[in-house]
Amino acid sequence: MSATLSQNLLLTAALAPLAGAIVAGFFGKTVGRAGSHVATILGVLVSFVCSVMVLNDVNAGARFNATVYEWMVLGNLKMEVGFLIDGLTAMMMCVVTSVSLMVHIYTIGYMEEDPGYQRFFSYISMFTFSMLMLVMSNNFLQLFFGWEAVGLVSYLLIGFWYKKPTAIFANMKAFLVNRVGDFGFILGIGLIVTFAGSLNYTEVFAKAPQLAALKFPGNDWMLITAICICLFIGAMGKSAQVPLHVWLPDSMEGPTPISALIHAATMVTAGIFMVTRMSPLFELSDTALNFVLVIGAITALFMGFLGIIQNDIKRVVAYSTLSQLGYMTVALGVSAYSVAVFHLMTHAFFKALLFLGAGSVIIGMHHDQDIRNMGGLRKYMPITWITSLLGSLALIGTPFFAGFYSKDSIIEAVHASHLPGAGFAYFSVVAGVFITAFYSFRMYFLVFHGEERFRHKPSPGEHDHPDEHGHMHVHVPHESPAVVWVPLVLLAIPSVVIGYLTIEPMLYGSLLKDAVFVNGSVHHAMAELKTEFHGAAAMALHAFGTLPFWLAAAGVALSWWMYMKAPAVPAAIARTFAPIVRILENKYYFDAFNEKVLAAGARAIGTGLWKGGDAGLIDGVVINGSARVVGVFAGLTRLLQTGQLYWYALTMVLGIFGLLTWQLWPYLGSAVAR
Repeated sequence: MSATLSQNLLLTAALAPLAGAIVAGFFGKTVGRAGSHVATILGVLVSFVCSVMVLNDVNAGARFNATVYEWMVLGNLKMEVGFLIDGLTAMMMCVVTSVSLMVHIYTIGYMEEDPGYQRFFSYISMFTFSMLMLVMSNNFLQLFFGWEAVGLVSYLLIGFWYKKPTAIFANMKAFLVNRVGDFGFILGIGLIVTFAGSLNYTEVFAKAPQLAALKFPGNDWMLITAICICLFIGAMGKSAQVPLHVWLPDSMEGPTPISALIHAATMVTAGIFMVTRMSPLFELSDTALNFVLVIGAITALFMGFLGIIQNDIKRVVAYSTLSQLGYMTVALGVSAYSVAVFHLMTHAFFKALLFLGAGSVIIGMHHDQDIRNMGGLRKYMPITWITSLLGSLALIGTPFFAGFYSKDSIIEAVHASHLPGAGFAYFSVVAGVFITAFYSFRMYFLVFHGEERFRHKPSPGEHDHPDEHGHMHVHVPHESPAVVWVPLVLLAIPSVVIGYLTIEPMLYGSLLKDAVFVNGSVHHAMAELKTEFHGAAAMALHAFGTLPFWLAAAGVALSWWMYMKAPAVPAAIARTFAPIVRILENKYYFDAFNEKVLAAGARAIGTGLWKGGDAGLIDGVVINGSARVVGVFAGLTRLLQTGQLYWYALTMVLGIFGLLTWQLWPYLGSAVAR
């Protein structure tokens, strides 16, 4: 075992998915459907095997931080491709490639009849490559490349069904909202380059104390605070934090496999990873950390409320993603970076499981996504049922399941924090436990238990067409093919055990010790967690007597009673609290505000610049005005051009007389004076 990882191994891990994407994208018609999915799955499989080897070497003490390719040098500024491989990167590589591999296999069954089969495989393999380049980078240039690449491919995937108007609207919305966040991100990188003079992580982190001593030019803001807030604005876009969260629910317009990939292991986790990687900078600004904490707390609590009123099975899971991203962001805000990426890792498995489980239900329901039309699917889809149950138990933080260890650690870290926003954040994450359990098992009970509503469908969809007698044809649900349910089983296993197996090395061991920096003299959360930790089993057993466990149990019990035993109650509550329900149905009016205020304002500004600036000033004054001035001048000079020789002679004589008079006037004046 060498202390340095093999560069060829790292290049293979990064480039294998790209090779598969090229085969499926450029040669898809030649190799056919089978050739496309074989090439892309093989590429991701090779990358996964290499990632596991990298993680094994990293656990044994190997590290890598070097330039792979130098693109250009501008003065002292080097622009290059390089890899930084430590425990954080190795863990992310394994998560990204393992979830992506399951999604690739699942896609064979889910997209079986889609005419864009090869194109879809090319896109998701390119998505995997982009995320790997992001997490493996050792400099801000490559980070930004990966950052924008995942945004571009997500745009293509969300709008994959490009003939569907709602899909086109959704991918444009995702693209524009992420541009807002990316503007802040590139401003942060620009400030770093300006004042640190480098794009390399190691060099920038070495200069972090110097940056912390500087003020932002022109005011009293601390430069490091401005840098961190700008970087976090980028994370708000990618990781869908309020108010830049609005694109994520609409991304459900894409095929289900990409919903799982975006929400579980790639795009939305990029912001969490980036802030964790930038911990040496964020630790120098409590103001920035408090900003991160409050934004995360708002997202965790208020996005959870929206999950309660959703009826689309994929949107319920989407809003749970928003809420869980809020939990991760809260952990970042209290300097529990390792806890944030621990929850990122556990969440990736059970959220991919829930999304792919939702896709299996959609297949079984013949493309119906409305949970009000389901019920009783347990006996028709037993594998989907049991795996979805395991995923739901992990999501709500059931002791011994993966989500429990990471979510409980976040709650305890927030409780130990002394930042000004910690009180509100603690309330949000604790209340979120009840809310998460309620909406998760509301979906679970409505889909898998109770009355078989698919026989009469109270809410017919676009695929339901009555016959000439007004009767709806009944599609009896069925279990999905093996190529769909095998990935569910494989994802269910880590959803149950991965938290128990990895909490100690990730939070209290050496895996992340050189990847994450925490100023322990100021931020005590991780130190207190370590003091209270007495093993994974003891932690789970102790949880049965804590408030979060009983809140989760209450959420499950209440959802069972309301939707299985007293189904009239939810409708009565909705009528009683109609104004609140209306606010939730309109998603707190964020979309309305964006469309009627921000978009209208931008349109008004654009129209003003067009009519006043372009048409009025540039066309009217500069271009047409100068032409008119030239025309007037030409009209006047034309009067002097008569074509008569005597007129030209007279003009020359008068001109010479005037010139002589002007030159001799001082002498004539002095002579007259004498």
